[in-house]
Amino acid sequence: MDILSQIALNQGLTFLAWVSAIVIIVVGGFLVKLLYDLSILTKNLNETTEIVNEELKPTIEELKETLHSVNTIVKNTDEGVDNIKNAVGKTINKTKNISDSIISGIIKGFTTVLSLFNKKI
Repeated sequence: MDILSQIALNQGLTFLAWVSAIVIIVVGGFLVKLLYDLSILTKNLNETTEIVNEELKPTIEELKETLHSVNTIVKNTDEGVDNIKNAVGKTINKTKNISDSIISGIIKGFTTVLSLFNKKI
């Protein structure tokens, strides 16, 4: 019986060795295929990145020019608003001075008229 169990054990170990070798070969083949596909993917990704980089350069330049133009327009508008604000402020001050002069003239005239009426009475 010992011999039969030893033969069965040897056959089992031999079968296990062969199956393990086949599995390692199959897994190794798939690993090589995976590495090859990853290499191709990396190469394609690199090419895509270069293409996108080349295509984005003109767009970025146009965007810079547009932002510069918008910035110039905003500065000019800000200066125009400041000029209008100053002009309105000056106009209001002049109007205030004129109205003060008119009111003071009316008050002087009224007091003069009152003083004339008071002298006659």
